[in-house]
Amino acid sequence: MNLSGKSFPGRIFSVNSFILETKQLTCRRFPLSPSFDDLPKPKTTEIIRKGSITEYTAAEEKEDGRRWRMFRIGEQDHRVDMKAIEPYKKVISHGGYYGDGLNAIVVFAVCFMPESGQPNYRYLMDNLFKYVIGTLELLVAENYMIVYLNGATTRRKMPSLGWLRKCYQQIDRRLRKNLKSLIIVHPSWFIRTLLAVTRPFISSKFSQKIRYVFNLAELAELVPMEYVGIPECIKQYEEEKLKKKQKRVDQELNGKQDEPKSEHIAGSSTVLPRTHFRPESGCPSIPNRVPTRG
Repeated sequence: MNLSGKSFPGRIFSVNSFILETKQLTCRRFPLSPSFDDLPKPKTTEIIRKGSITEYTAAEEKEDGRRWRMFRIGEQDHRVDMKAIEPYKKVISHGGYYGDGLNAIVVFAVCFMPESGQPNYRYLMDNLFKYVIGTLELLVAENYMIVYLNGATTRRKMPSLGWLRKCYQQIDRRLRKNLKSLIIVHPSWFIRTLLAVTRPFISSKFSQKIRYVFNLAELAELVPMEYVGIPECIKQYEEEKLKKKQKRVDQELNGKQDEPKSEHIAGSSTVLPRTHFRPESGCPSIPNRVPTRG
């Protein structure tokens, strides 16, 4: 059917005119929205400033990857916050080997422990515990000994009994069996009392492995010191301790020299001072009165 020429009263209708009028009517009633390209665009700096997601640089991503490290303890893997324990990683180190084979020397320096007054102390000790046990697993291949450096350590840095017991319990059977000696250097009264109290709760075999050493010279007689890292604070602690000991010995010797010497008269309980030589008379001085035997 051809509508292009059909007439209506008062007007002529065609398809083209209908389409044109429809478009005009639609535009009058429903104005078209501006396209997306016509909208004002915010600057890139405004998006970064207002947004909540920040972009990492390559260096930051690498640094974040270094923060966490996995350690296998027993049959489980544990994540350790390496950034948090960075100042305390020197608490455990490898001290070389002794004897024949891969008999490791593991050095545990308590002076590098965190102080108990820190607000995140429990979090630090939890991660440090995993780090110590995980590192011990990596260092030990056969038999080993632990050199426990207790000198230059304040009470605030001493690990609690619960923390030490947890370490002992988490060590697997292989590590417990292969531990041949626990040498405690510069043992304090506190650590000796602590071990005496806990002795009934630990095995007799483990108790026999504990040995006290009171200076570094004694330690050198037991352990090859070539690769044992002794912290400077412990060297200073021993030097001060030796100076105090020498000073005390000197005071005792001087005190004995200052004491007046005396002698007994045979057969008498009376103590007389020793005679002194008088150069002007050429003879020794004699007491005015000598008591006789009753």
